[in-house]
Amino acid sequence: MRPAGRGGARRRDAVRLQRLPETYRAEYLATSVLSASSADDLRQAAADGRLLGLVRDAAADRYDEGYERGVHDHDAARILETLLRERVPAFRAYQKRRNTLIAAEEKRLGLADLKPRTMSAFVRNRLVDEVYLPLIGDNLAKQLGATGEGKRTDQMGLLLLISPPGYGKTTLMEYVADRLGLAFVRVDGPALGHDVTSLDPAQAPDATAAREVEKINFALEMGNNVLLYVDDIQHTSPELLQKFIPLCDAQRRVEGAARTYDLRGKRFAVCMAGNPYTESGRRFRIPDMLANRADVWNLGDVLSGKDGLFALSYIENALTSNPVLAPLTNRDRADVELLVRLASGDRTVRPDRLSHPYSQAELDEILSVLEKLIRVQEVVLTVNRAYIASAAQDDSSRTKPPFRLQGSYRDMNKLAERILPVMNAAELEAAIDDHYRAESQTLTSDAEANLLKLSELRGNLTPGEIERWTEIKTAYQRSQLLTGDQEDPSVGALLHLADKLSAIERALRGH
Repeated sequence: MRPAGRGGARRRDAVRLQRLPETYRAEYLATSVLSASSADDLRQAAADGRLLGLVRDAAADRYDEGYERGVHDHDAARILETLLRERVPAFRAYQKRRNTLIAAEEKRLGLADLKPRTMSAFVRNRLVDEVYLPLIGDNLAKQLGATGEGKRTDQMGLLLLISPPGYGKTTLMEYVADRLGLAFVRVDGPALGHDVTSLDPAQAPDATAAREVEKINFALEMGNNVLLYVDDIQHTSPELLQKFIPLCDAQRRVEGAARTYDLRGKRFAVCMAGNPYTESGRRFRIPDMLANRADVWNLGDVLSGKDGLFALSYIENALTSNPVLAPLTNRDRADVELLVRLASGDRTVRPDRLSHPYSQAELDEILSVLEKLIRVQEVVLTVNRAYIASAAQDDSSRTKPPFRLQGSYRDMNKLAERILPVMNAAELEAAIDDHYRAESQTLTSDAEANLLKLSELRGNLTPGEIERWTEIKTAYQRSQLLTGDQEDPSVGALLHLADKLSAIERALRGH
């Protein structure tokens, strides 16, 4: 049986009206005509002079029930004419005005920005499914509350994601917000800057910073079904971040611009994301009291026992960037893992285990690209490990310049775009060289040192580059000695003098 539509509902209502003795028959007759035709059809019929004929056709089988020809049919036609001439245009004008006002208010409030927008290139790979989502889910269960037997009476905590740019922190959190039905309020850390230390927009140094502070207050005012995401916190003031400490405790209160917001029992979550380095290249320090209360995860680091998934995620995320591999994103995910194993030379895997019927030419092309992509993956992962190790090192203990080239998903995707099945090994290495040479241009005076460090990591330093790299490291160590204690530069000079005296002593003993 077909479900009754709007017309069916009107007919049922009309039948109920007919059964009431006080119901005017002309109104019921007009309702019957409306149920059988659209307003546009009736308007055309009225313009053509056919409206009364339509009414009489509808009343033809009603005249033996008390309807009078020339009375009820004329009255029904007049009702319809009035409806079409006045009521329908007025209602449509009201709808248009209403929609215009709603659109204007949505634009003024920026509601479109609150809807999470998952990128079309987002890949829900095994690392996301088996590692990231469980970690994020456990934290959000503490902040938002969980259903069933695992429901907590206290809601607290904060999620802190740390990694270099390009690992998909924002994309991942937008995906989570979309799946949970949360408004996604993204606050831009660089726009806030280091001078914002209050949640009062009036105290912001400029209009851009004030707008970001207003976003925070707007999220607090909304209260329910909100994910507040503060991005690039390395560009913000630690004093501002400390304002969120009360949200991490069971009290769930925070002082806003106009009042104190009590978020106990509300579906409100806070996530902060940042890069270990600031824009100056120095490490960013998160306030201890905030870090102690937050669940801190580095998306660019390898979790214990998940090395294989982390490495595979680089290839999975890069599939959409290469035209040869892009079709694999719409096929069985198990095929990707099998193809990667085939490309890496795993003899235990056979092509007949693939779920999709690949032609031999297509399979050869895919394996050729994957073989080269695996080489890129090795380099990018090596760069990633070096970057994170450098970010974790204290400046005072460094023996070489900080390494700031990155090995993120973004780098992997950029390189994947350039891979062709016909490339040879030399062309592939040249593509990697070109990519990181371009990336190093933003490092200004550190570019040479970082490129030499990259060549060292890849094992392709020339004799001349080895000599130059040694000179740079020696000069850096000398600079570190001369800098010494920031509060007392003379300490560095004394250390440098002691180092020179030791060198003279060693030289004399050698003779």
